[in-house]
Amino acid sequence: MKALDALHSRISFPKLNDPIPEQEVLDNIYKSAFRAADHAVLRPWRFLVIKGESRARLGELFVSAASTDRPDITEAEKLKLRDKPLRAPLILVTVVSPREHPKVPACEQELSAAAATQNMLIAAYAQGVGAMWRTGSMAYHPLVMAGLGLDSHEKIIAFVYIGSINAAAKNLLEVDLKTRFKEW
Repeated sequence: MKALDALHSRISFPKLNDPIPEQEVLDNIYKSAFRAADHAVLRPWRFLVIKGESRARLGELFVSAASTDRPDITEAEKLKLRDKPLRAPLILVTVVSPREHPKVPACEQELSAAAATQNMLIAAYAQGVGAMWRTGSMAYHPLVMAGLGLDSHEKIIAFVYIGSINAAAKNLLEVDLKTRFKEW
C-alpha cells in the first residue's frame, strides 16, 4: 500500500483475532516508531509487548487497580476488565520515558511518543494488520503503571491492540477540509 493511501484510509479495528502477525510484519511496525518526529532524536519511548498469558495477567492487574479504587466493584465489572486485554492477540504498550534536555520539554517528548504510536498504527494498516489505540483509566492508574514496571517519571501513552482483522472496515465520513484549514 502506498503511504498516502494508508494515511488517507487508515481506520481502527476494535476487535482483533489470532494469529499474531509474522515477525517480519511486526518488525516493520516496530521500525516505523523510530521515524516519528523527535526533537533532538531523544527516542523518549519504549514499548512493552504483551501476548499470550501475559494478556490475562494484564487483565488481573486492571482488576486489582479498579478494586483498590472501588472495593465494592461487581463481578461483572471485574469480568469486563479481565476481558479487555483479550480483545487482540498482541498489545503494545507505549511508554514515554522523558529525559532531561535543555531544549526539549517533557511535553514534547510525550507528543513524540504519541507520534511513534501513530506511525505504528499506519504501518500496521499498510500491511493489512488490524490495530487500535486505546487508553482509558487503566493507562493512568498508578497500580497499573507500577505493575508494568514503569519508573516514576514514565507514563503510558497507549495500549495498541494488534491482530488479524475479523470485521468489515467502517466507512468514515470525508472531512470538509475548508472547515478545518483556514488561512490566517
